[in-house]
Amino acid sequence: MLVIAVEKQRYRVYSDHLKEKFGGKVYKLPINLPGTCPNRDGNVGTGGCIFCDEQGAGFECLPSSLSVQEQLAANRDFFRRRYKAEKFIVYFQAFTNTYLPFDRFREYVLAAAEGEDVVGISISTRPDCVNDRYLDFLAEVAGEKGLDMNIELGLQTVNYHSLLRVNRGHTLAEFLDAVQRIKGRGFAVCVHLILNLPWDDMTDVVENAKILSVLGVQYVKLHSLYVVRDTVLGKMYEKGEFTIITLAEYVDRVVTFLEHLHPAVVVQRLVGRGPYDRVLFSNWGVSWWQVKQGIESRLEELDTYQGRRCDYLNGPALRRRFDPGEE
Repeated sequence: MLVIAVEKQRYRVYSDHLKEKFGGKVYKLPINLPGTCPNRDGNVGTGGCIFCDEQGAGFECLPSSLSVQEQLAANRDFFRRRYKAEKFIVYFQAFTNTYLPFDRFREYVLAAAEGEDVVGISISTRPDCVNDRYLDFLAEVAGEKGLDMNIELGLQTVNYHSLLRVNRGHTLAEFLDAVQRIKGRGFAVCVHLILNLPWDDMTDVVENAKILSVLGVQYVKLHSLYVVRDTVLGKMYEKGEFTIITLAEYVDRVVTFLEHLHPAVVVQRLVGRGPYDRVLFSNWGVSWWQVKQGIESRLEELDTYQGRRCDYLNGPALRRRFDPGEE
């Protein structure tokens, strides 16, 4: 059985990983670009995912009317003052950044690549918007500037039936294709998952961990489902068309996910949060920090850790037959 206990931590913590990798305090500088999504403009669908509102994931960002340089300057100053940050990863966060026209995408990335304190670029996108032309350009920038490049893919679940229910506009196949193309350039992959979608159960939670591990992705972000007013999901919630699992059940799902996740994968987030002024439901009425602490306390209580049940790689049936005592 492949098990690597994480010293001092029961899962691989992102902040520790960044400090080890870059030798100092590293923070992400969020950038909000004026864009959209192929699941909104009619290319692959309209209305977007049923849980997504007009602002997408960028509700905590500066307005997209500001230039990349203006956003970088404001955020850099904030993180230096508040957190004593030394180095930065520029994070193109909201909507589908590789869905921008190539020339505009190129302009924005080149603007973000400047500055001695910039050590990397992280680009958030959809699996069906990962394209060789864009990846080849990013590989050129990474090589010329010496930057760490990673792509964040919004997947939410490996359950392709649930992908259809939430109107993602892509299937699991596009995700698998995107991961292979990204890793082919030597970039890291970060996958976003929602572990408490109403149509997923613990079997899906385990399968999420297994597929990410088998693919060798480097990072994962876990989000707890929040419900925003005036979205399709929000209207379903108000009509009582689905139920959300309890906080205790969510904690158990995260613990189970971590147990099955390969110990090399870095966990960037255990829980998300929604736009406070527009949510109908978010984190069971408690702070995201309390949810995170509840997960960590549960790991301690069970004396378990990331990778403890990662025993499904490298022909487990053969190993059980011929090497029953192998760990």
